Amino acid sequence: MPGCMACILQNQRMTTERKALTGTAFATLLLIAFMMAGNHVAARFAFNNGVDVLTAVSFRSAVTAIVLALILWQQKVALATQPRHKKFLLIIGALIAVQSFCLYSSVARLPVALALLGFNTYPLATAFWARVLYQHKPERWVMLSMPVILIGLALALDVLGSASGLGAEQHWGQIGSGVAFALGASITFGLALVYTQHEAADLDGRVRTFSTMGLVGVLAIAAAMSQGGFHLPQASAGWWGLGMLTFLYGTAFTIMFTVLPRLGVVGNSAIMNVEPVLALMLAWVLLGQSVAPIQLVGALIVVSTVVGLGLRKR
Repeated sequence: MPGCMACILQNQRMTTERKALTGTAFATLLLIAFMMAGNHVAARFAFNNGVDVLTAVSFRSAVTAIVLALILWQQKVALATQPRHKKFLLIIGALIAVQSFCLYSSVARLPVALALLGFNTYPLATAFWARVLYQHKPERWVMLSMPVILIGLALALDVLGSASGLGAEQHWGQIGSGVAFALGASITFGLALVYTQHEAADLDGRVRTFSTMGLVGVLAIAAAMSQGGFHLPQASAGWWGLGMLTFLYGTAFTIMFTVLPRLGVVGNSAIMNVEPVLALMLAWVLLGQSVAPIQLVGALIVVSTVVGLGLRKR
């Protein structure tokens, strides 16, 4: 759901009780998932027309942080934090910055839906980091889901190259770097979630989100400047892509901040994990991207398993 994960939306689940979804809440969450999927499809248009990853992350994050700052100001939310919070907010922000860069880098190299599917393995990464850093034994359902997700991902990525007809070596020569970036996004996002849960869960989720997006924006802009500045679009389609990815991402966060709390639901729900399916549909219509039937089966296995993990009783 990243840059995801809708990335930061996941953080809010850790401090909010699960409630039954009303029809309005379900439709709102589905709309957010649709906009996050659209954000990644728009990003591909931008990348195809001269925009680089750092420019996309800079625009998206900076504008979103400004919008969130205005909302926090309007809601009169106190920004006071403890020293421990400041330390881990910096770490979490840096991890999300890396995650954002990796996920957009994957979107630039793979069909959008496959990039998001690779990223959607983050529940496995989260379980791994929780075990390594805090000695938390993974839940039984997480352990059972691991081979299912990996099998589904293997089918979706066509690891043997049979669906593409290229053979494994040539196929991985084409998709290898994109898959590596997607898994890098998953690993860093999982680590960010674990740190959020254990080190910053008692901090207001709105402050966490604003801090994270602000830091991502600052880091991305600094990195872009160090590389010679922004790479702006070279065609109108690129400007539309850059504008829409910023608009869709920022609007999704605005809805999360202003609408979801009134509906009494968490900022993240299992329904949010249908983002790769929505991205698959949008990329097929707008970009002409398609996958083989066996890859579609793998995608559905991954998405349904992750949704099942999100719906499980704790």
